[in-house]
Amino acid sequence: MNDEEARAELLRLRASIDNIDAALVYMLAERFRCTQQVGQLKAEHDLPASDPKREEQQVARLRALAEAAHLDPEFAEKWFNFVVAEVIRHHTAAAEQRQG
Repeated sequence: MNDEEARAELLRLRASIDNIDAALVYMLAERFRCTQQVGQLKAEHDLPASDPKREEQQVARLRALAEAAHLDPEFAEKWFNFVVAEVIRHHTAAAEQRQG
């Protein structure tokens, strides 16, 4: 591969990365739309913002998915914990808003 071909390949790969990043952003937005509905439901029924048992199950499930996808399970768990922290923050805010 010469330098020109390498630059063309780099541009192609970066375009793919940009497309994947865009898809991830839209998927995260959809995920948060769903979790906001969960938060409203929890707030309406005085359910706790956090569900440690569910979170534990999800971590195990995502770690297995990561392994199957050849992704570092530790990374997948860190990502999940980051997202869940934000979800819990939203759920707590929904409950506080509902209480007045």
